[in-house]
Amino acid sequence: MDDDISLPADTLAILNEFLLERSKREAEEENQIANKTGKDAQFEEDWQLSQFWYSTKTKHTLRDVVRKLLAERTEDSGDFSIALLSCPSLYKDIREIHDTVHIFEFDMRFEAYGTDFVHYDLNCVGSNPDYLKEHHQQYDLIVADPPFLSQECIAKTCEIVTRLQRNQKESKVILCSGEVVEPWLTARLPVLKCIFRPEHERNLGNEFVSYANFNLDEYIENK
Repeated sequence: MDDDISLPADTLAILNEFLLERSKREAEEENQIANKTGKDAQFEEDWQLSQFWYSTKTKHTLRDVVRKLLAERTEDSGDFSIALLSCPSLYKDIREIHDTVHIFEFDMRFEAYGTDFVHYDLNCVGSNPDYLKEHHQQYDLIVADPPFLSQECIAKTCEIVTRLQRNQKESKVILCSGEVVEPWLTARLPVLKCIFRPEHERNLGNEFVSYANFNLDEYIENK
């Protein structure tokens, strides 16, 4: 007969504390979704979806870049549309300074952001050239943070970025990811590595860098 498997008391206490804390966070998020919509909704990272929120410094840095890009626009430039791909922690800061922002996310919790939310499944990109067709050639700035550091993920991200650009020569692209993806990324998009290095609320094991198809560092003070 198999012996019963039991955890040491201290390990069991840690596990129970973790499960209780997670249950509290999930309940808080459900209340937030029920009581708040739009910019007021807040969410915890879901590590199973490879979500890691940017630090306040990084969010403000990218917000200020957007502010400067907007200041360069003229009355004849038309609307300036922004797409945020797999970087939901940027949304609130960008949305505070500009109205035309769409958050492309697989995580349905962000549906709380209303019509700014676009459900986005990276797995659909390669198999369907018409995926998200209503958003093709609609965006002047695309900020992307691929959820995984794999060649397949980078290839699909580059494909959707290309489709979303309003004008491939003029639309601006910022991509934040691990340094290991550089050869896959630069083979598919005309971007270069920048000095600016995004930071996260939690320290990640991979070295994160940024890439852009314009001189991003010129828009950042105290690089």
